[in-house]
Amino acid sequence: MSLQQQIIKELKVKSRIDPQEEIRISIDFMKEYMKAHPFFNGFVLGISGGQDSTLVGKLAQMAVDELNEERDVKKYKFIAVRLPYGVQKDASDVDDALAFIKPSVTYTVDIKPAVDASVASLEKAGVKISDFTKGNEKARERMKAQYSIAAMHNCVVLGTDHGAEAITGFFTKHGDGAADLVPIFRLNKRQGRMLLKELGCPEHLYNKIPTADLEDARPLLPDEVALGVSYEDIDDYLEGKQVSPQAKNTIEALYRKSMHKRHLPAHVFDDFWK
Repeated sequence: MSLQQQIIKELKVKSRIDPQEEIRISIDFMKEYMKAHPFFNGFVLGISGGQDSTLVGKLAQMAVDELNEERDVKKYKFIAVRLPYGVQKDASDVDDALAFIKPSVTYTVDIKPAVDASVASLEKAGVKISDFTKGNEKARERMKAQYSIAAMHNCVVLGTDHGAEAITGFFTKHGDGAADLVPIFRLNKRQGRMLLKELGCPEHLYNKIPTADLEDARPLLPDEVALGVSYEDIDDYLEGKQVSPQAKNTIEALYRKSMHKRHLPAHVFDDFWK
């Protein structure tokens, strides 16, 4: 079995999907989790205005709406969280995503004071961090806020991890990579767009240039620039198609380098890195 075949098997990406079927799979997954854990009341997710959080947020709201209707209760809710670092440059996209999702509850938590205080504390201790590392501080602060909100509402935190992020390790360890449920694991980037189109999402949200927007010095840096490979190539690779040797080598190098991110903390019986 080739490395490409191994990765596809690990990440469960299909070469073709039925968007309606995949929408149903994600919604039912979240509903079944709630039914199996009756002490939880719903879901929490940070909404960035990008494709992935818009999709997961919409699916989560649909799941809680169905649960409330089926059980004739008002127990279940989806909590959307705006998590800007000061002023978000694409805040209008967050507005549009929230209008599309129609979340049960919305909070806004400005992470700038907490991140800046953390950076200042490190510098006071003699540790000056890079702009890139500060970006990871932002991602972890966002996740910390989501878990605090979830704890106070007896909810679980959703993640937006999907095949194209997982294969490249394009997420912050213990930041946006930390979550309780990942409803779109198994989809690649283009398949996520297909689901949003099926759901009637505003086109500019799923056609938006993907960006993690974590670095102060490089605001709204496109993911594809940071990765050195296009999502088109990554998606083709995950669907079992041939890509250029350069794209293949880049993707597989990113996969190997980021193996630790897709694994629980290592112990003496592990050999996943060998």
